[in-house]
Amino acid sequence: MSSSTSTTPHSDKELDLSNSNRGVWLVKVPKYISTKWQKAPGNIEVGKLRISKSAGQKAVVSLAIADSLLTQESDEVVIPKDHHLDVQIVERQTLGVFSHSVPPNSDAVVPETEKLCLEGRIQQKLECRPHADKGYMQLKLESFRKAAQPTRLVMQLDRVVQNYKPVSNHKYNIEYEEKKKAEGKKARDDKDSVIEMLFAAFEKHQYYNIKDLVRITRQPVTYLKEILKDVCDYNIKNPHRNMWELKPEYRHYKDQPSGDKADKSDDSD
Repeated sequence: MSSSTSTTPHSDKELDLSNSNRGVWLVKVPKYISTKWQKAPGNIEVGKLRISKSAGQKAVVSLAIADSLLTQESDEVVIPKDHHLDVQIVERQTLGVFSHSVPPNSDAVVPETEKLCLEGRIQQKLECRPHADKGYMQLKLESFRKAAQPTRLVMQLDRVVQNYKPVSNHKYNIEYEEKKKAEGKKARDDKDSVIEMLFAAFEKHQYYNIKDLVRITRQPVTYLKEILKDVCDYNIKNPHRNMWELKPEYRHYKDQPSGDKADKSDDSD
């Protein structure tokens, strides 16, 4: 029963169980065989299955690929013809094969419905193995050779290729420079670069207000204050109130008369 809150449309389909008692085989074949079978036309013989059984012994199952599929013009290596199938009885599993058929034309006067059928229960699993003859060894050698080939190759260019020429100035850089000119100030620079600009400024003057530091570094005020708190002290008392100076550990002034230490009093707020 479908839920009334479900948004996906749901339609009940009957399951055809007329073949539920039929036993089927599940066969695993090498990739080169499945590729051949998929490319083969639907009206030709693709192989012969032989089952031979002696009294008191297990059945021997073999597969012979049709001669028409062994070689084609596009093939470089001939695939093996004879194969042995290892049989394993399915005992503790319940496996089935289902088929789902969709009508090709749903606009017919009497539209056909989709059919879901149980084609049978898997009773035996078989694994197809080729005989280790000269042809099979050549096939494996060719597969190893193809797998060892690199997917990318290094090529030496003997002429200028336009696609490999570096761009002298990227579009992003051009737009960034134009934006700087339009705004009149830079966007955020790297923190180390801003600190270097601050150190260079404080080599000339001991005290700065925030307006002068913004003009010198061309950084946003909020971002600049975050950096100043790491390397500078903010004076809240006279005579240098509301001005910034380097922390003692960053001061490296040359020995000179105290009167020569420039006090930028004309830069006060």
